[in-house]
Amino acid sequence: MKQHTLKESFSLQGKGLHTGLHINITFNPAAENHGYKIKRIDLPGQPILDAVAENVGSTQRGTVLSKNGVQVSTIEHALAALYALQIDNCLIEVDAPEFPILDGSAIEYVKSIEKVGIAEQKAERAYFIVKNKIEVKDEETGASIVVLPDDQLIVNALIIFDSAILGSQCATLNSLSNFKDEIAASRTFVFVREIEPLLECNLIKGGDFDNAIVIYERQITQERFDQLADKMNVAHKDATQLGYIMNKPLVFPNEPARHKLLDVLGDIALIGRPIRGRIIATCPGHKINNKLSRLIRKEISLNAVQAPEYNPNLPPVLDINRIKELLPHRYPFLLVEKIIEVEQRHIVGVKNVSVNEPFFQGHFPEEPVMPGVLLVEAMAQTGGLLVLSQVEDPQRYSTYFLKIDAVKFRQKVVPGDTLIFRLVLLDELRRGISNMKGYCFVGEKLVCEAEFMAQIIKNK
Repeated sequence: MKQHTLKESFSLQGKGLHTGLHINITFNPAAENHGYKIKRIDLPGQPILDAVAENVGSTQRGTVLSKNGVQVSTIEHALAALYALQIDNCLIEVDAPEFPILDGSAIEYVKSIEKVGIAEQKAERAYFIVKNKIEVKDEETGASIVVLPDDQLIVNALIIFDSAILGSQCATLNSLSNFKDEIAASRTFVFVREIEPLLECNLIKGGDFDNAIVIYERQITQERFDQLADKMNVAHKDATQLGYIMNKPLVFPNEPARHKLLDVLGDIALIGRPIRGRIIATCPGHKINNKLSRLIRKEISLNAVQAPEYNPNLPPVLDINRIKELLPHRYPFLLVEKIIEVEQRHIVGVKNVSVNEPFFQGHFPEEPVMPGVLLVEAMAQTGGLLVLSQVEDPQRYSTYFLKIDAVKFRQKVVPGDTLIFRLVLLDELRRGISNMKGYCFVGEKLVCEAEFMAQIIKNK
């Protein structure tokens, strides 16, 4: 998959949920590998915040980015829309310390994105592939999130409240393609009993019966009910009528659970990469969502490049016989045994390291270690197959080194290891010359990496 951005800019206006300010926000196309960035155009110098998990400064009734004294809040609905519609790169300009609440959901963002369109970019999208169980818990609240391996992103959300109106609900998103119809229109929600404490915390100044689900499940006096309505600048309601008291009825019977799922998507957007895995969130909130995002961000920083998935039960794309038709190398110098994946800009190859390799006789007899130069050669041969896949009649061509740069050896390779090579084109193939980045893995560990320049030459 390639990265995506917006085809054109779009703007929206609305009031802030917590500040009550009239806010203008504009979403702009951005370059490859830009990610999500937010520019505060109302401040001197128009500072830019990276929308990443470690910049979250608060999670009280919304996700708040904060750095160097600059902050912006209530970002989760917009980011959920960008993330679900698979927009990788976007510059967001806003003239206030928060995003507009609009109707309390993500649907207006989704409609606007679809209206301007999505543009495919040249760079490949980097996924975070869940390969092992990840779990975070909040012992204080009982909230937990478990992330398990899966072929695509699937999200399950369960909410539990001590309320006669809103008890337990669950929601599921089986595909991001269903986000618009199943999740995007789900609004944020609040209990009437929470309103006064939130007002005392100088929050929800822009809240009303049009931008939130309002749940009235514990009866209070009419006088106190009217006082709360006056503080919120909303119409008076009958204090004896319990239930949902907002102006617009529920969009879905389980709309609160669907909105919590929407919030999960908005908060994991701060990982900076799309996820392949199943998220099971129990009583999620912005605090634990951010805890998960930070944990995954840390994993990515420790392992900047994930090892390709390798299932030895699947047939190869190119077996050894086909490889021998394309490469001139032969024993003892043919160092890639099968290709398990090949796309326009990357390739994945495999080599099983045996103790019978001839180089182990001298490197070293008592402690066999595969020479680093052969790891580089094996990556280069795999990259050669990628380059040859770009030309007609590949049997008539060979690839030759022009330059090798930035070689790093991180761990020794020994008999019994299975090497997995991933080679990625850094530029388009021009005049028979290619630039590639190569990675070599044993299991999940990166053991070697290098950059190559090679040239394709027709065989004589």
